[in-house]
Amino acid sequence: MILRMDHFTIVTDRLDATRDFYVQVLGLVEGPRPPFPVPGLWLYASRQPVLHVVGVTRMPEPRRGVLDHMAFHTQGLQTMWAHLEHHGVRFKVIRAPGDQRTWQLFMQDPNGVEVELDFDASEVPPADWKVRAGGYIKPA
Repeated sequence: MILRMDHFTIVTDRLDATRDFYVQVLGLVEGPRPPFPVPGLWLYASRQPVLHVVGVTRMPEPRRGVLDHMAFHTQGLQTMWAHLEHHGVRFKVIRAPGDQRTWQLFMQDPNGVEVELDFDASEVPPADWKVRAGGYIKPA
């Protein structure tokens, strides 16, 4: 029986840029990793390893997998918004349809993987969010 999602793995030939994006920009924490014979890192959220990154000198051909995107439940919409802007990260904003109306920010990591940050519907965006959200997508 499946209990929950455990982690995602990214294979990258841009290990340092990938580490910087997930640690400095998104706030994951680098933590303990088994002594695998290949470069890489494990990134943690709330003491749980959620993202495994494998460093390679050349990306495998053919590329593996069909991961569409990964999503993280997040807090602090205004703080993260300003943080992403400070780091020059372009992102799209979606206000989810339906009763929940969560805030969703979509961006790409240095490897082209789409990352979604989900915020509770009760969070308040910046006052000028519609102007600042050049990539705002209105839900259908």
